Amino acid sequence: IIDKFLGNELSEIICSHPLKDKGYDYQVPLLPADFVNTDQGTGFVHIAPQHGSDDYELGQKFQIKSFPILDYESRYLETVPIFSGECVLRPNGKPGNANHLVIKHIADEGGLFSSSKFVHSYPHSWRSKAPVIFLSTPQWFISMSENDLRKKALNAIDNVKWFPSQGRSRIYSMIENRPEWVISRQRAWGVPIPVFLNRKTGELLKDESVNARIIEVFKKEGSDSWFSDKDGERFLGENYDKADWEKVSDIVDVWFESGSSHAFVLEDNEELKWPASLYLEGTDQHRGWFHSSLLESCGTRGTAPFDSVLTHGFVMDGSGRKMSKSLGNVISPQKVIDRYGADILRLWVVGSDYTDDVRISDDILKGEIDTYRKIRNTLRFLLGNLHGYTDKEFISYSNLPRLEKWVLNKLFKLDINVREAYEDYDFHNVYKQVRNFCINDLSAFYFDVRKDILYCDSIDSSRRQSTRSTLNHIFKFISVWLAPILCFTMEEVWQSRYGEETSSIHLEDFPEIDKEWGRYEEISRWEIIRDVRKVVTGAIEVERKAKKIGSSLEVSPIVYLNKDKYLACEGMDMHDICITSNITLIEGSPPDESFNLDEVSGVHVQIKLSSGEKCERCWKILEDVSKSDSICSRCIEVVSQ
Repeated sequence: IIDKFLGNELSEIICSHPLKDKGYDYQVPLLPADFVNTDQGTGFVHIAPQHGSDDYELGQKFQIKSFPILDYESRYLETVPIFSGECVLRPNGKPGNANHLVIKHIADEGGLFSSSKFVHSYPHSWRSKAPVIFLSTPQWFISMSENDLRKKALNAIDNVKWFPSQGRSRIYSMIENRPEWVISRQRAWGVPIPVFLNRKTGELLKDESVNARIIEVFKKEGSDSWFSDKDGERFLGENYDKADWEKVSDIVDVWFESGSSHAFVLEDNEELKWPASLYLEGTDQHRGWFHSSLLESCGTRGTAPFDSVLTHGFVMDGSGRKMSKSLGNVISPQKVIDRYGADILRLWVVGSDYTDDVRISDDILKGEIDTYRKIRNTLRFLLGNLHGYTDKEFISYSNLPRLEKWVLNKLFKLDINVREAYEDYDFHNVYKQVRNFCINDLSAFYFDVRKDILYCDSIDSSRRQSTRSTLNHIFKFISVWLAPILCFTMEEVWQSRYGEETSSIHLEDFPEIDKEWGRYEEISRWEIIRDVRKVVTGAIEVERKAKKIGSSLEVSPIVYLNKDKYLACEGMDMHDICITSNITLIEGSPPDESFNLDEVSGVHVQIKLSSGEKCERCWKILEDVSKSDSICSRCIEVVSQ
């Protein structure tokens, strides 16, 4: 070891080229670079500004002159001393003779300290696996600053609704920090960049008559005509000599093409409007379609081509892995439809949070099938109990019992949430809230409580008509809420009820809701009542599991309540709400052996068997059951009608 020093102390040193006497007589500076480290090799690397992005940017930073040395066939150009025409990489990906010759000449000049083969990562084609060489080439760019394109795009971003909202930050940072927009590509076929360059000066030909001829031919023959005309003579016309002007063979980047789609899809279609109401694609399109569409439109029209943008994740298998044929984990949508029906697939879609990657598997689909079955059972209950319903049964809101007013208040609030969720493309929230309403509020509570009235009251009883009027409201709202999601099931449900009376449910608007439903004030009271019911149901379930009873109608529980809960339950039909034959409410301290739940304070239950006889019609055990008819007084009255 002769000396130790920091790498940046070498940044002032100028080296001489090892082949300086053979045509390479220029200085070679040592430059500091962040992309070089000592984890591999010596910490010294050579750079070639024409053949790598890091190298190019470093050369730009230190104003290093660079010039092309390779052609498109990986051969050194005629301007390269000694090695002109030598091949670096052959078409088959194998090394040519160039590297061998370079090493030999440097060694002959005494400039080579050591030479050995080294295995390392190298750029290669993802398809053929052959090595590739990066090549700096002249391209066509759109300036981000010349006509304030960047500024226009950033301003436009804030006038667009982004779903999810973080999409705005993502594309904003991309536009804010992006370089100039390169729009040209070198391909065998594509949409051409139809321009001419002066062969001597490289100057662009700007002539309206030439442009008009190009447009006219493109309209008649399509853009492929640019390639079929070898020299572009018919485009140039009589005023320009083809010998002086080179027809550019570059094509526009496919993202520039897709970014222009709004102009042709929307502006020329009388049935559509510009800008688009919504662009939707995967999250990768912040860098792709959304990005190019925004820039193209802001450059030509000064604003974004869309009012809203929605992005979604990608579909993975049940373990969160990307689907691929090699892994054998691909799930075909058509197979899901064939096996379970289209609505199960649609339910899985809305049951997933599309703002992130979503998973699908047989187990996940089985969960959605279970949910679908519960929703379908809710609809079957509604259809069955609305059979024969007419407007003559309708009971106005002011005359409805408290429970019905509570349900309609739930419906009112849910309608607001559903409309907002649809407006924000939050389909998962629509699904979740309607599902919970069907399962928890309707099937597990309201339907359960009102079965006795629906099945056992007289047809013209006000209680039954109030319930049926409420069920009618519920049916209409749930049907239209779920129609965009379960489109086939809801059409089936709608036609099952109305038949030829109406057209398709998909032609129905969301019904207008009565604002009075939203003014119901006993919401907290019903929360307490449902908590009390939960404890009573828990106590009954203990007796049922012990095989002391078979049905909740066999008991008339005694419920001990604190003051607040007693006041909430007082005057309510708690025996109907708890589905018991009778019930006793007591404000005060409970006996030691009473049942309670830790999550519900101030409620204790003591189970007592009902006294009396079982009504053979409503199954309640009551004191007024007739010994001769074996039914209670209510049922006698109903049957007699």
